[in-house]
Amino acid sequence: MILHHIQTSPNQDNALICAINYADQADSILLSGNGVYALLEEKWQVALQTKQIFLLESDVQARGLIKQLGNYACIDHSQFVQQALIHKKVITW
Repeated sequence: MILHHIQTSPNQDNALICAINYADQADSILLSGNGVYALLEEKWQVALQTKQIFLLESDVQARGLIKQLGNYACIDHSQFVQQALIHKKVITW
């Protein structure tokens, strides 16, 4: 069980697609920084629909995306730490 941490927009690099291809069913994906922009695009919404997804709440708020991304699980920094401890490994792509 791995927590895949994506900090960059999928329009900047291939981190998200690599994480999606590498992740298995028990893994989770955390989008932070510009990574939260991925869920504004339908192709990434579809690609991630079967994955456990978390968004770093402060980054969603900082980008003014609460309305657009409010349906996704947003977590704060302490919950991020909890998730890192729950998962056996964290990979930052």
